[in-house]
Amino acid sequence: MSAEKYEESYLYRLRHSAAHLMAQALTELYPGIKLAIGPPIENGFYYDVEPPVPIREDDLPRIEKRMKELSKLDQRIERIVAPDRNAAKATILSETIEGQPPETAEYKLLLLEAVPTGEEVSFYKQERTDREGVKHKFMDLCRGPHVDSTKEIKHFKLMSIAGAYWRGDTKNKQLTRIYGTAFESQEELDEYLHNLEEAKKRDHRVLGRDLGLFMFSPRVGTGLPLWLPKGAILRDTMVEFLKKEQLVRGYEPVVTPQIASIRLYEKSGHIITFKDKLFPFMEDEDKETYILKPMNCPFHIEIYSSAMRSYRDLPIRYAEFGTVHRYEQSGEVAGILRARGFTQDDAHLFVRPDQLLSEFMGVVDLMRTVLDRLGLTKFRARLGTRDPKSSKYVGSEENWQLATQAIEQACQEMSLPYEVSEGDAAFYGPKLDLIIKDALGRDWQMGTVQVDYNLPERFELEYIGEDSKPHRPIMIHRAPFGSLERMIGLLTEHYAGAFPFWLAPVQIAVLPISDRHVEAGYELAHYLRDHFGYRVSVDDKAGTLGKKIRDNQLMKVPFMLILGDKDLEANTVGVRSRESGDLGAVSREQLFDLLKSSMG
Repeated sequence: MSAEKYEESYLYRLRHSAAHLMAQALTELYPGIKLAIGPPIENGFYYDVEPPVPIREDDLPRIEKRMKELSKLDQRIERIVAPDRNAAKATILSETIEGQPPETAEYKLLLLEAVPTGEEVSFYKQERTDREGVKHKFMDLCRGPHVDSTKEIKHFKLMSIAGAYWRGDTKNKQLTRIYGTAFESQEELDEYLHNLEEAKKRDHRVLGRDLGLFMFSPRVGTGLPLWLPKGAILRDTMVEFLKKEQLVRGYEPVVTPQIASIRLYEKSGHIITFKDKLFPFMEDEDKETYILKPMNCPFHIEIYSSAMRSYRDLPIRYAEFGTVHRYEQSGEVAGILRARGFTQDDAHLFVRPDQLLSEFMGVVDLMRTVLDRLGLTKFRARLGTRDPKSSKYVGSEENWQLATQAIEQACQEMSLPYEVSEGDAAFYGPKLDLIIKDALGRDWQMGTVQVDYNLPERFELEYIGEDSKPHRPIMIHRAPFGSLERMIGLLTEHYAGAFPFWLAPVQIAVLPISDRHVEAGYELAHYLRDHFGYRVSVDDKAGTLGKKIRDNQLMKVPFMLILGDKDLEANTVGVRSRESGDLGAVSREQLFDLLKSSMG
């Protein structure tokens, strides 16, 4: 569901009301608590509070229990409007804090200061009468929207507690943030909680360590992965696959430096729009300032501009697996899904206007081919456009319209449905992102393709047209993987570490039953490597066959080949599949056919 559709949905209102229900329970359980903000979010809701005593994870069941009791009371949720912020302030200091000291309204009064003079302010109230006839009221400053009654809030769960600074500023006081989720049915809630447990089992950071793919070291630094042999093999396999696809599509490889003069990024505009992501500058003895490369596009532009180009030379397609570095705050780093150093499968196409549509469609076709090969067949397209209210974008209105229209036309001609996300464009042009849905139904923004009229203008790029006059090329930026790190993180979680046969770091494990079978095991492994190029290991460690099978199952090896006396006599091999279990003894020819068919 897109962000716009979600905000218009019943589920959004339900979760918003669940946040208020939790706040009501908190005010009853923790008298004197200060409420800050409590919005719905993508997978649930949260409320930031300043409690009089610490709230801990083991307090959540008690809060949840009170929420359920309040839900059953069928409290009507009513919208109340104050004509301006002065009237709203009076309401906050009287009705919303019922029996509590005025200082509990601290954060609500701060929120009220941001309301323009003369603008009306809304509150939402839920009220009940107890058995003694006493009325109890909870009212909260809020824009809404909400459901009609607390009885609609039935299927919810409080999830976790975290710290959060007021207004996201580390200079402000740290509050307690309580996360929860809510759904329209118990089945949906159960499925969500089940998927969360599955996600924990599939955590790429845990699997990456257990499967020997990558590691992190505090001595190396936050967000800087070290790729272990199996992880390096996985990376190389993906790179070689994409290199072959690019080669047949006319891409040319380039390699660019890890640092560059600040002047390059001043020219491109990145120095302003990307300044928060740049690592600290350094100056050489000639007073030239350098920065660590945050992206590859300005380098490819320089390569293009190094020679006179004719209309016959275009399109030019430069591709690079370029490692870049961007400063992500430590709290934003998430394993290899969001790292400070990562490798982009970057390419930049320089095209004539009459080539733009076909080249853009060619890029989308490549991206679809990549996703199909990786087994990521469920995805949707999202067109990121410029936010007209923002000043972060560069270039003329005309160029933005031309670029956006080109993407829309390409999607129409390819029968590719898309949703529009205003404000999601790159600073230099609109883009089409492919949003992948994984095995747990989670969305991931991965491959991207962007149309750019602006950087060619900033760098004054030209080609000589058929009319012998200079013309401006258009750039297409694209990255089917997004980055190797992020794609491998996604694939690790999608497949729970059990990569497809063609991609698995170790495709085949040969298991000699005893020492006298080891030599034959190595002979078979060498044959499979030399004649077919398979990635094969030989488990010649001491131990029982059962232990070897368990060990290789834990390492998610697609095929195990077992060699014993009977196999050597009959020239067969016992085959055990990761998916299908014991396949019995087969001839060498049958084995080769089985492995070939498994490559996909």
